[in-house]
Amino acid sequence: MVEKKTIKLDDVAKLAGVSKTTVSRVLNNRGYLSEKTIKKVHEAMDELNYRPNAIARQLFKQKTNLVALVFPTVDNPFFAELEAELEKRFDRLGYRVLMGNSQNNPTKERDYLKLLLNHQVDGLIVGSHNQGISEYQKTTRPIVSIERFVGKQIPVISSDNYQGGLLAVQRLLNDGCKHIIHTNYPINLVSPNELRQQAYEDLMNKHNRKPITYSVSFDVSDEEKERVFRKMFREHPEVDGIFADNDTNASLIIRIGKEFNRHVPDDLKVVGYDGANITRMLSPELTTIQQPIPEMATKAVELLLQLINGKTDVKSVTLPVKLINSTTA
Repeated sequence: MVEKKTIKLDDVAKLAGVSKTTVSRVLNNRGYLSEKTIKKVHEAMDELNYRPNAIARQLFKQKTNLVALVFPTVDNPFFAELEAELEKRFDRLGYRVLMGNSQNNPTKERDYLKLLLNHQVDGLIVGSHNQGISEYQKTTRPIVSIERFVGKQIPVISSDNYQGGLLAVQRLLNDGCKHIIHTNYPINLVSPNELRQQAYEDLMNKHNRKPITYSVSFDVSDEEKERVFRKMFREHPEVDGIFADNDTNASLIIRIGKEFNRHVPDDLKVVGYDGANITRMLSPELTTIQQPIPEMATKAVELLLQLINGKTDVKSVTLPVKLINSTTA
């Protein structure tokens, strides 16, 4: 049996009487070429029945149609829904998605960043909580952040955290709460979450109430979070309202409150933050500030594609939030 010869780019170039680089430029529509040259290359391709290798074309263009998503964990309703929404939108546009969960692991996050710097992915969307990754400050490669500040040149997609804080605290005040406590990330984590705390403090001060915030790292275990919340109830038995930094913490607070004979909504009011679909389905009794997750995903994809396509003046985007009442409200 005679083995069929594989037609290569060199064969097309030889038949067309042009260089291999010229054939690549025709295939990828790069640079100025005369109609005569383009016609010769296409005629040679037809005669040889040459079919361009898609991978080779991607390498020539330094484009892989692969993007990476780096978030803390999918074991959280907000991030799970956000990653699903992002993957769905990229898939529609012909991009494959590499998902990485880098909870409390800066080395893993750096590995994904290296994929971008080495042109192994076209762009990166990050929302993890690791700090001190200096590589973000030095690159102009396509990166979009969600709810995290990673570099001055990197656009951020965020919900209106300050307005969300105002809505949450005002709801607790309207419900008659006199002693409202807030939980939030540690102050060393640079995040838009700071605006939630700022709104809480501003509104509490406006109403002559003492603001009290308990720091809870996202990355610690549920057992450690429970320890903080038990301490909160022991140190402040007078608490009657809590603005939690996310819905999972709000659910933990409601459960821990029962250990101290505090029950929602009778003698304790709790407002969470995120409003993911799965949370609303499993905990309909939770009042929360809903982030517009589908819209955040749409904007993140839009901004990343602008960067991939060479746009340089891509701006950060802040999207509105809304208060979702519990079914018992």
